[in-house]
Amino acid sequence: MPPAPAVPTVRGRLTAGAPLAPLVWFKSGGPAQWLFEPADAEDLSDFLRALDPAVPVMALGLGSNLIVRDGGVPGVVVRLGKPFATAIALDATTLRCGGGASGILVSSTARDAGIAGLEFLRSIPGTVGGFVRMNGGAYGRETADVLVEVEVVLRSGERQMLPVSALGYSYRHSALPDGAVVVAATFRGEAGDAAAIQAEMDRIAAAREASQPLRSKTGGSTFKNPDGHKAWQLVDAAGCRGLSLGGAQVSEKHTNFLLNTGTATSAEIEALGEEVRTRVKASSGVELEWEIQRVGVRA
Repeated sequence: MPPAPAVPTVRGRLTAGAPLAPLVWFKSGGPAQWLFEPADAEDLSDFLRALDPAVPVMALGLGSNLIVRDGGVPGVVVRLGKPFATAIALDATTLRCGGGASGILVSSTARDAGIAGLEFLRSIPGTVGGFVRMNGGAYGRETADVLVEVEVVLRSGERQMLPVSALGYSYRHSALPDGAVVVAATFRGEAGDAAAIQAEMDRIAAAREASQPLRSKTGGSTFKNPDGHKAWQLVDAAGCRGLSLGGAQVSEKHTNFLLNTGTATSAEIEALGEEVRTRVKASSGVELEWEIQRVGVRA
């Protein structure tokens, strides 16, 4: 890890050597050289404009689809806190949400406003910033289907409004540049009945509860579904259900989930994922692609 860089003065909160393990679902990994929780978008913009352009910047949402390596993350990790956890109905079909709003907050606000079509966001364990960047999706829908436009702060500090067409969306991928932070997004659904929307949210929640290890230290879906395949079926067919390495284990309940059973290092979790990829390739000839982001340096 290089020496910690000098950082500008901010109105928000800036913490040196901040532990990241408590902030991510796997509860493993090393610290951030700097953790910055901006007071608002202007604070973030001013900070990035003044920060040496050579310093890497990474946004952190709820830390669900993420392995933070044990050596920690160089540069600055930006975490959008309470000032960005907002969701407001603009009209009968449109919501504007802060980059730190959770999928549950977005879908619940849509329900209260009688806006249908955003129920699937109830099941995405992340923030607006995360699922906009990853084109997060579930239950037959994805972010690209409902996003209108997004406000980002680029690594240079410049603020930009980008229409969905500028994001280059594909499966679990966008063309948002590295270091860009999503500070707000506008979503559009359709007029609906609040009770019917709630029923659909309940159905999605029950389906997740039945199929996924929600009460475990996990990172969510580990591998992308390859064309024509379900990742979990390939993992299962390769004999990896329950496979473990140190404190890391492939979930018995859903084989596309890795678990920290209590003491796993990030190195063990990542190595288990690579072992699964090796076994799936040998078993089916299919090369699984990580959906979980792996960031930072190895210890």
